[in-house]
Amino acid sequence: MLVASIFLYIALTLAIGFWASKRVKTTSDFTLAGKSLPMVLVGVTIFATWFGPELIMGVPGRFVEQGIMGIITDQFGSFICLILVGFFFARQLYRMDIVTLGDFFKIRFGKSIELITSLIYVYTYFFWIAAQFVALAYLFHSLIGISVQNGIFLGAFIVVIYTYIGGMWAVTFTDLLQSVFIVAGLSIVLINILDQTGGIVPIFKNRPEDFYQFFPDRGLYNWTDYIAMWMAFGIGAIPAQEIYQRVFSAKSAKEGQYGVFLSALLIFVVGALPLVIGLGAARLHPELMGDDHGQNLIPGMVAQYNSLPVQMLFFGALISAILSTSSGAMLSPATIIGENLLKPYMPNMTDKRLLLLTRISVILIALISCVFAMRDTNIHGLVVSSAVLIMICLLAPLTLGLYWKKSSVFGAWMAILAGFVIWLLSDAFDTRVHPTIYGTLASFTGMILGSVFRPDSSDVKKIDLKEKIMQ
Repeated sequence: MLVASIFLYIALTLAIGFWASKRVKTTSDFTLAGKSLPMVLVGVTIFATWFGPELIMGVPGRFVEQGIMGIITDQFGSFICLILVGFFFARQLYRMDIVTLGDFFKIRFGKSIELITSLIYVYTYFFWIAAQFVALAYLFHSLIGISVQNGIFLGAFIVVIYTYIGGMWAVTFTDLLQSVFIVAGLSIVLINILDQTGGIVPIFKNRPEDFYQFFPDRGLYNWTDYIAMWMAFGIGAIPAQEIYQRVFSAKSAKEGQYGVFLSALLIFVVGALPLVIGLGAARLHPELMGDDHGQNLIPGMVAQYNSLPVQMLFFGALISAILSTSSGAMLSPATIIGENLLKPYMPNMTDKRLLLLTRISVILIALISCVFAMRDTNIHGLVVSSAVLIMICLLAPLTLGLYWKKSSVFGAWMAILAGFVIWLLSDAFDTRVHPTIYGTLASFTGMILGSVFRPDSSDVKKIDLKEKIMQ
């Protein structure tokens, strides 16, 4: 019955994808839903894309073991990131009437920077998509008994179908359905847990003193580790294409900005549900923490100790979280490939052919992500890896390129190269201060020094950029 209900849900998701495909007539329909989404749909689709399996299968276990410190990166970092995007990036970039952040880099720094930043984006998405495929594979393995390897390909096949045919329209409508399942499923499981524990107070009672510690112990390295946790998503995900693709899909700059704020609220509030569930599950069934740091804590608890209706709701919610994140993650690099890696070098290409090539890119991205997934099955590690490279290479050119008129092309190159090289060396020498701190500081330093010592010879790009933002 459980397996049948899950496949029925997947069939419903695919049906929505086929229905949404009727709205896709142009590349803009496929990539930006015709720039017609209201605030609610923008917020919901960002939330659904970011509320991935790591928040249900990875973070709760770390919360049980480490307390507040275990959720700084995901729970607090994601919230801060979306708030910053809403205040300082969403409206400004929307007004430029662009499709991808690669378009921004082209307008601001030229085609060469567009090319390298687009390649970086595509590469980093392989890690994030792989994490979703791994989560689906574990789920299929526990429910229907297929191997993890076959589960990876099965999950990829399902997501590719409705992303390929419906694009952003399919992603948006399925995200709406999946968000309802996520909230409903987690709420039912939480109510069930609280009923067994006698309320929420016993769950938080008798926790270790350092469980509620929000700030690190004294010491330079404790603080640098703490800062690195905040940076991972807090600022590291600011240049993430999947956020802006949904912002650019809004019907106006205001709708896009408020949609980002709504997604921040949803991430923080709904993200707290699996944390409480995880604590309750660990209290009731401590043996489920196992040797994998609680990665299977909540799914294991639901599968072994809950009724069939609760299982159906929970696993529907879990599948929803994975599918929504996977589809959104695959559409973003596919859009970048079409808009920034193919279109500029094929000037006579028709929109119909661009649409076809973008759809084919979805398939290629899925296949490569499957390879990444089979090489690494640590869900949270894959997700964090996806944010590192865009932070150390692209955060400085995006931020300073948008707000500092003296930013130059050479400065952008120095930011990318300095950030990557310093991060790579720091990681190779296993520095005590986290490599992402060194890499990010090096990137901003390279951007500033490169722009000061080798400014652009013409102000044409800056005038064009200002006019686009003020439109």
